[in-house]
Amino acid sequence: MESLISFVENEFIPKKEFPKFSSGDTITVFYEIKEGDKTRTQFFKGVVVQRRGTGATETFTIRKMSGTIGVERIFPINMPALQKIELNKRGKVRRARIFYFRGLTGKKARIKEIRSRS
Repeated sequence: MESLISFVENEFIPKKEFPKFSSGDTITVFYEIKEGDKTRTQFFKGVVVQRRGTGATETFTIRKMSGTIGVERIFPINMPALQKIELNKRGKVRRARIFYFRGLTGKKARIKEIRSRS
């Protein structure tokens, strides 16, 4: 049964090419919003808190600060409205799900950046 589900996911669900990212990375997600008969592109820039699931049901959670209020948004990786994902910074964290990040403020809320050797 599992092989049948994976076959259907691989054959019929369109795949989009996104950069590889993990928790702790700062990314910008561009997605389409439909308002009546108009569509516009909006972006959401923040730190990836977690990635969960596999295949067609994979999702990722992004957290950003809007003033003094933390805002989190969950995006399915196969959402048709997703246009592109830009990787802004790679972060060095030691966990796959950084829920402790919610309780940090100020300088403690900074994540160390991984510098690429190029």
